[in-house]
Amino acid sequence: MPADRSAVQDRAVAKGASRARLDGWLSGYRPLPGIPDELVQPDGTTPDAWRRFLGALAEFPEGEFENRFALATRHIRDAGVSHRIYGDDNERTWPLSPLPLILGEQEWAGIAEGVAQRATLLEAVLNDLYGEARLVSEGHLPAAAVTGGADFIRAMRGIKPAGGRAMHLYAADLGRGPDGRWWVLDDRTQAPSGSGYALENRMVLSRAFPHLYNAMNVHRLAPFFGDFRATLTEAAHRSDPRICLLSPGPFSETYFEQAHLARYLGFLLVEGDDLVVRDGQVYVRTIAGLKRADVLWRRVDADFIDPLELNSASRLGVPGLLEAVRAGGVVVSNMPGSGLAESRALLSFLPALSHHLLGEALKLPNVATWWCGQPSERRLVERNIDSLAIARAFAGQGHPALAQGPRLLADLAPAERDSLLAAMHERPVDFVGQEVVRLSTTPAWRDGALRPSPFVLRVYAAATADGWKIMPGGFCRVSDQPDARALSMGQGAQAADVWVLSDRPVERISLLASRDDVKVRRITGHLPSRAADNLFWLGRYLERAEATLRLVRSLCTSLMDSDAAVHETGEILAKLRGLLVEWGAVDEDADEGQVADFVSAALYDEAAYGSVIRLVQAARRTASSMRERLSEDFWKLLLNLEARLKGKRQDVLTEADGLARAEGALQALAALAGLTQENMNRVAGWRFLDMGRRIERGVNTCRVMRQLAKADAGLDDLDLLLDLIDSQITYRARYLEGIALVPVRDLVILDPYNPRSVAFQIHALKAHLASLPSLQNDGMPEMPTRQIVRLASQVETANAADLDADKALEIERMLMNLSNAVADRYFLQGSNATPTKKLGGLA
Repeated sequence: MPADRSAVQDRAVAKGASRARLDGWLSGYRPLPGIPDELVQPDGTTPDAWRRFLGALAEFPEGEFENRFALATRHIRDAGVSHRIYGDDNERTWPLSPLPLILGEQEWAGIAEGVAQRATLLEAVLNDLYGEARLVSEGHLPAAAVTGGADFIRAMRGIKPAGGRAMHLYAADLGRGPDGRWWVLDDRTQAPSGSGYALENRMVLSRAFPHLYNAMNVHRLAPFFGDFRATLTEAAHRSDPRICLLSPGPFSETYFEQAHLARYLGFLLVEGDDLVVRDGQVYVRTIAGLKRADVLWRRVDADFIDPLELNSASRLGVPGLLEAVRAGGVVVSNMPGSGLAESRALLSFLPALSHHLLGEALKLPNVATWWCGQPSERRLVERNIDSLAIARAFAGQGHPALAQGPRLLADLAPAERDSLLAAMHERPVDFVGQEVVRLSTTPAWRDGALRPSPFVLRVYAAATADGWKIMPGGFCRVSDQPDARALSMGQGAQAADVWVLSDRPVERISLLASRDDVKVRRITGHLPSRAADNLFWLGRYLERAEATLRLVRSLCTSLMDSDAAVHETGEILAKLRGLLVEWGAVDEDADEGQVADFVSAALYDEAAYGSVIRLVQAARRTASSMRERLSEDFWKLLLNLEARLKGKRQDVLTEADGLARAEGALQALAALAGLTQENMNRVAGWRFLDMGRRIERGVNTCRVMRQLAKADAGLDDLDLLLDLIDSQITYRARYLEGIALVPVRDLVILDPYNPRSVAFQIHALKAHLASLPSLQNDGMPEMPTRQIVRLASQVETANAADLDADKALEIERMLMNLSNAVADRYFLQGSNATPTKKLGGLA
């Protein structure tokens, strides 16, 4: 009984402490004057949903809330969840707020209804403008408001999109105004981004607060993505279509999101160079030749998708893509030219167009906008120019001061203001004036307390056979500045998850198939040529880094070996230094420096193309181009290895420090190799990764053999060679007589049972090439097969006693030629890409 009484007392104390913590949070929260707030209603009360959420957080022990979120957000760093600010060279870690935006089901129903109506309206506008254009001919829209921007694609006039829809995905940026109503700030019809980040936001917060997430009946996101995937599948002409996500590439601001969505939805992530147009159809370049692409979900702006008909300077698109669209040979989502609906010049006409096309008023009004291309609107803007925000009427053109969004003239420097006014006078059609909306605020966690922060909510709509389906959530940006103007959402904003609460328990749904009649398959299809290229070079970079680390380790151990004679140690050090310089790990000028500096340079010098850090960075860049194909564990290990090596050039190292760091990096590379061997399916992707490693290992082995196994090689040279090739144990187990030149040469080059020998690499390469597809099914060997057969026969029939440096150099060159032959056959072939050819006759 005393124990029970004590437990009751402890619970009562904890409950009192949590209540006091919640009261402290709420009493210390100060909404911005005159601005609606999500946490504090006009009557001063807190909505029940927010009180439930914050009350649950307050029940955590002191510091537990922050610790839970920190543990969950470690996933962001480990998985490489990132974004890129336009113009930045480096990616930035995704900034996620620990508090979601919470919306009730009734309020959300109004938002969803308004967004669906707006998507219907904008698609009707696009269908008209690229069809009969009656809105222009009947005077509902000025022609200049349509054709004045680059987003109007004249080549798409009169083309009915394959699949029958101009838009499959739409997004609207919303803000709550001073009157408590939701307003549309911007429409996203070109290539709406952020939905993949919404998935990541949900994953992180549901991991941080799993019981709270389930208890509050938060609507799931998976059904929305399932509906979107089904829509694209139904738009194709085949029962099992190949759907591709067309990405600008790894330097895109949202490349992580694109890779994440491709993996989540089961789409093929491609770039413009991966595709080719033939006879009105689009094909993916694969290692098995050209394979048809049925649907392209594009994340490339329309002006860049076809350098033949649009922007000739584009390297992101596919030559001839518009011709394939005209022929109906491919579904492109969203339709090229759909970005026209993002034009701010159209905003002022949408209320009237809604009445004309839909017979009803807009349920979600947009920001009051006046297009300066009309005389009366221009005069109104000029009269109120100091109180209105000035923005570009059309995307991508207009004054550079407006590149980041609407601006108040008062916020500009005098020279910038004068320049903008001159540009507005010279070409007014390029500008709009907009009412400045003061956004409502939502609580954000900053410096251990709740702070009101302005926010913008992006809501997504997917076209389905049953109408527009709205994602029950979205992508929320929370400003780090107290300025509540809609135009102030800048680079310092955080992201927040959006929780739409249900009044009843929510079914747990995923994209995993629930039926038992799904066709079983054991391979994932044909590997794109670009992916094969990247996997091949990822293997080469990792193997080259390992070989360089082995040289560094041997350099450190040679210095620490007190038993060696001074002159012998000097000779070994000179040879190791020579190899590191020859491999580009250390600059030639550093050859005579201190050994500790030499080791530091080989590990950390980012200016040396062959240093360990440069090789690891090259591996990471290569891996980032196919992030959707690598496991989270692989990516985490690679990022951690780079972090351990980066920025350490100024560290003062002893021989022991250098040895410890080299061995630590070798262990990380061994873990990466283990993941490759144990976790990757034995399909073409794994084969190209392993082929890269095998060729690199064979080349490096030949190089060190030529330096250390010459005719006059001493015992120290041969011992070092065995150490570098990691074959000490094997040799000593076989030969009790001691180290001799011919047995070492045989073990290093010719022994088919030694996994580090050149012969073993050649045997593995031969097996890989035999498993890869052929372009022409005529039974004739292709060039890589011819070369590997020639190389294998030479090594298999060689005599170790005759294996001198010249023979090793010949094998090394044959391996390099094999690498070139593999690249010519399987990687991006440009205009020489050909489809697979099969024999058409009967036997």
